[in-house]
Amino acid sequence: MPAADPLATLNAPQRKAATFGQPLPDGKGVRAGPLLVVAGAGTGKTSTIAHRVAWLVMNGVDPARILLLTFTRRAAGEMRRRAHDILRQALDDTLGNKAQAMLQRLNWAGTFHSIGNRLLRHYGRHLKLEPGFTVIDRGDSADLFDNLRQELGLTEQYQRFPRKDTCLAIYSWRINTQKSLRETLEQQFSWCLGWEPDLGKLCRTYVERKQKYGLLDYDDLLVYWHAMMNEPRLAQHVSANFDHILVDEYQDTNRLQGEILRGLRPGGAGVTVVGDDAQSIYSFRGALVENILGFPEQYTPRAEIVTLAQNYRATQPLLDAANALMSDAPRQHRKHLLSVRGAGGRPQFVTTDELQSQAEYVCGQVLKRREAGVLLRRQAVLFRNASASDVLEVELLRRRIPFVKYGGLKFLEAAHVKDMLSVLRWADNPRNTMAAFRVLQLLPGMGPSNAQRIVAELEQSGGSFAAIAKVQKPAAALQDLPRLSKLLTALTEPQRPWPGQVRLVRDWYQPHLERQYEQTHTRLGDLDQLEQLSGQFPSRERFITELALDPPNATGDLAGAPVHDEDYLVLSTVHSAKGMEWDTVFVLNVVDGSFPSEFATGRAELVDEERRLLYVAMTRARNELALCAPLKFPLTQQPKTGDAHVYGARSRFITEKVLKCCEQSAFHGTQSGDTGLNEAREESIDIHAKLKEMW
Repeated sequence: MPAADPLATLNAPQRKAATFGQPLPDGKGVRAGPLLVVAGAGTGKTSTIAHRVAWLVMNGVDPARILLLTFTRRAAGEMRRRAHDILRQALDDTLGNKAQAMLQRLNWAGTFHSIGNRLLRHYGRHLKLEPGFTVIDRGDSADLFDNLRQELGLTEQYQRFPRKDTCLAIYSWRINTQKSLRETLEQQFSWCLGWEPDLGKLCRTYVERKQKYGLLDYDDLLVYWHAMMNEPRLAQHVSANFDHILVDEYQDTNRLQGEILRGLRPGGAGVTVVGDDAQSIYSFRGALVENILGFPEQYTPRAEIVTLAQNYRATQPLLDAANALMSDAPRQHRKHLLSVRGAGGRPQFVTTDELQSQAEYVCGQVLKRREAGVLLRRQAVLFRNASASDVLEVELLRRRIPFVKYGGLKFLEAAHVKDMLSVLRWADNPRNTMAAFRVLQLLPGMGPSNAQRIVAELEQSGGSFAAIAKVQKPAAALQDLPRLSKLLTALTEPQRPWPGQVRLVRDWYQPHLERQYEQTHTRLGDLDQLEQLSGQFPSRERFITELALDPPNATGDLAGAPVHDEDYLVLSTVHSAKGMEWDTVFVLNVVDGSFPSEFATGRAELVDEERRLLYVAMTRARNELALCAPLKFPLTQQPKTGDAHVYGARSRFITEKVLKCCEQSAFHGTQSGDTGLNEAREESIDIHAKLKEMW
């Protein structure tokens, strides 16, 4: 018998969601129809999902037959950890051995792309896909587009042709939204419309080149999985592996992901999706809010809806303002957030003279709260676009307030890390010419032309790594090419175990690292981290694939100077702040043109998303919230001494209903109007004489 009720900490709606379905006799599992859990901001979504996983396992569902789809590998790990703790409590398992044994079988927990990769390794032959394919990251995809742009002569046009990153973005948007190239260009890349035929040719060549060399990019993992789900027999075979499917952050899924889920479970049996349509803010990445809005109606009978509205984060006055904001949204799963914490101060709506005044206000309030005991890192300043904090950053530096701004270099974007991974990718797939091209150029005397020639020679020899030592070599690479051949041959020996392979590559690579890069000691720290990460994966393929799908953050390589301070203020775009919380939150530029963005006002669905973006910003605050609205904005393209400006209109989202929930005030900066200086007495100073005396 269980030692304690594992669901005791859940409120009634959370318990209803966690225990949805009917346990089968003799503990043989759970029968459940489709379920949508609408989880408002701060309502314990992760805890609810973890309790549902644990409850299913306790009622006889084999953990190996639970598919848990998340948006980050870290989220999947957190779900597993919490489910383990719940099971240990329920089983009175002091040491955690029983719970751990059960959770070890929960091996189908991961991101859509990670799970797609595993399924394609197994079922790929049905799609004429070789199981030894290599997954390339965004950087490699962009480089391939760049090579093809030049190969097809598109860089030699009279007018500028889109750069590689734009070409990749066009391709990715087209794939993930399943819209035509024409629609993609009209809606997202209108300035590229004149290049439609050439872009179509470029993308076709990109697809052909990947197929030729056994490469799949980030988007292909969904495309191929989606293709499997469109074949009824194959979809049924894949679906038969799972009794229950749980999807986290369903509001952030794109069209492909929504159709993959429907293909897995056309009738909805055992499907639970969790999300908040009010936090759907990633349409620029292809996310489709219709997936969560239309989820209940896509099944017959209609899917059950459980709404989580008990908020554990914020005080009630802050939630009242957020509720008022969303009450005018035209289409939504309606909910009214109620605070567990109770009363608190009302949010502030502060008008300032201009951007400089806004910066002064924020800095003054930040310092005031710091003196009251609120750490800087428990305060955050949020904004619509990264450039919106420029004036504030100058003021923060002037007042010597340390801060960090979210965003920066990714671990896999560091050149030395890409070098190491390219060696492993080449070893994993001898036909990966992109990896080969990069690795060869690490050698002394090996430029692009020599590297391309050797790649062509290796293709003719069937991709044998032993042939590397026999190709015609530049004089400077006479010794290094045979060493590279020896390394790759050793890595591909059938009996060679995975542990230790990264160390072999590192020992070979370190002399090239020291020759090519500065700040070697910092970069060596990244290689240490790479080697430690490799120990968490069972094989070389899983290691290089998972890093491509869910890269960690960088520790070095031009990442900027570290923060040497006891504390620091957080600056972040709203998109980067999703999922975070702070005691005090300031939101900049709550005016039309920023909320909503001037680029979104032409389409109703984008305006709706801008409302949700402001809602996300407001619901990051625990205790205090300040919405800042400057009155005057300087015009761009004028001299530094110019004073041309426009007046900002209050955001259309700040209605009278929202304002009634706020305390309104105005702030006048020191640089506005009267300087406040006292009138000087009638005195004169002979400064000319003083200057002469200095010499």
